[in-house]
Formats: sequence, structure tokens, C-alpha cells
Amino acid sequence: MSIANLPTAYLTIAEVAAALRLSKMTVYRMVRAGTLAADRFGKSYRVPESAVEEYIRASGNPVTEDS
Repeated sequence: MSIANLPTAYLTIAEVAAALRLSKMTVYRMVRAGTLAADRFGKSYRVPESAVEEYIRASGNPVTEDS
């Protein structure tokens, strides 16, 4: 199986905002600025889970299971 055939998990802007404890408007600004990768489906954006994980890693905050 090639990696191109594997499904990518996408999050809505609201889900990303809740996970990062930011406002939806802040997440939209991050997407528009290119700070957070996102794909556009119709009129809405979807953010790959991997992009959120990469953003967290790049921000220097460790990801823990406890928090």
C-alpha cells in the first residue's frame, strides 16, 4: 500500500481552536498567514492533524498525554 492511499485526518477550524485554546478567528489568521497549513474544501478550511502537531512542535511546547 502506498502512503498516497492512506486517509488523512482533518480537523475543522473550531476543533483546532479548541485543541490549541485559541479563538476561531486566530486560527483563521494563522491559516491565511501560512503559519498553519490547511486545505480548502468548498467554502471551508480543514486542517490536517499532522499540521497541528507540527505547529505544536515548532512552537517549542512539549506535547504530553497528561494535559
